[in-house]
Amino acid sequence: MDLDTAERFAATWAADWNSHDLERILAHYTEDVVFTSPKVTEILGDPSGEVRGKEALRTYWAKGLELLPDLHFTVEDVRASVDTVVINYRNERGGRVAEVLTFRDGLVCRGLGAYARS
Repeated sequence: MDLDTAERFAATWAADWNSHDLERILAHYTEDVVFTSPKVTEILGDPSGEVRGKEALRTYWAKGLELLPDLHFTVEDVRASVDTVVINYRNERGGRVAEVLTFRDGLVCRGLGAYARS
């Protein structure tokens, strides 16, 4: 993946999140996506921190959007690798977050969220 493509994806990804439209957000992910985040444990109570499959991701993010009605992402930096994009952004509380997204056939098949001290 080249940097121009990664930057375009990140802009669309952030706009979709900021719209709070769950279907727009989920359109970027494969049916068998695996997503890992400490927020999975916090929001769903699952100590593994992992969700598997688009329907599980839908449940997780629907709950997150419900709990965070002011959710907003501001992209600060984008990096590209062979099949992976790293999006560094700030959330609505000013928290620094990195989203690492691996692609297969144009869709995200694996992702993880990593959080810094604010």
